[in-house]
Amino acid sequence: MDDYAGSAILVLGERELPVEVRLRGFFEPIDGRFHWYGRLAESEAVREAAGNRSAEAVLRTPYGEAAGAVGDPDLWGRYRVSGLGRPPFPVAGPDSGA
Repeated sequence: MDDYAGSAILVLGERELPVEVRLRGFFEPIDGRFHWYGRLAESEAVREAAGNRSAEAVLRTPYGEAAGAVGDPDLWGRYRVSGLGRPPFPVAGPDSGA
């Protein structure tokens, strides 16, 4: 399992929002794809842009960017983010899908 914690840019529609993220990922042999997911730190800007709904998004880190989705917020105002395929952070090994 690979991890990334740090700064990122969340692109929601026309808005680019600076966020702090904690991401993980794994290669799923059943579907042959890399699955990445994590949480955005609580952010008033994300809350205003996303509201209480799921939305397609792009997540950019210093290592790259990836299309994914922002899910509903948890009780602490942290939004889930997830995607399939090449993640926006470095991964090691041939099974990473990256």
